[in-house]
Amino acid sequence: MEQKTKIHAEAGKQELIVTRDFDLPLELLFRAYTEPEIVEQWMGTKVIKLENQKHGAWRFETTDPMANVHIFSGVIHDILPKKKITRTFQMENTPFEAQLEFLDFESVGEKQSKLTMHIVFRSVALRDQMLALPFAQGINMAHNRLQEIVKKLK
Repeated sequence: MEQKTKIHAEAGKQELIVTRDFDLPLELLFRAYTEPEIVEQWMGTKVIKLENQKHGAWRFETTDPMANVHIFSGVIHDILPKKKITRTFQMENTPFEAQLEFLDFESVGEKQSKLTMHIVFRSVALRDQMLALPFAQGINMAHNRLQEIVKKLK
């Protein structure tokens, strides 16, 4: 089955372009990224902090089946409601350094919207290391959950 979330990784570049079309109005897609209660549901994580403002911080904690706690955090550099979020993203206690993420939200119809994520890594090697993990499958599964959970909010 083809994944709905598309990952474009050009050889020799330290970036990824992730795109996904959702059968959700733009407002609901944006809320899925900015309201802690919704984020917790589709990401399967605990939102410790989510300050949706310029220079705001965010921090999520996820416990895996072996009871290991994984911490994800960053800073929100810019946010424009229903348009964009610019943030850093880092998985703590891993070899991955912070990455820069540009999330662009757009309406493609009354009940459809599109998310484009431009992710910039420190190096091509770090980007390729991320791609060697089940990154594509994981983000596709998370976006599938987002679609199913958020469509019930209509």
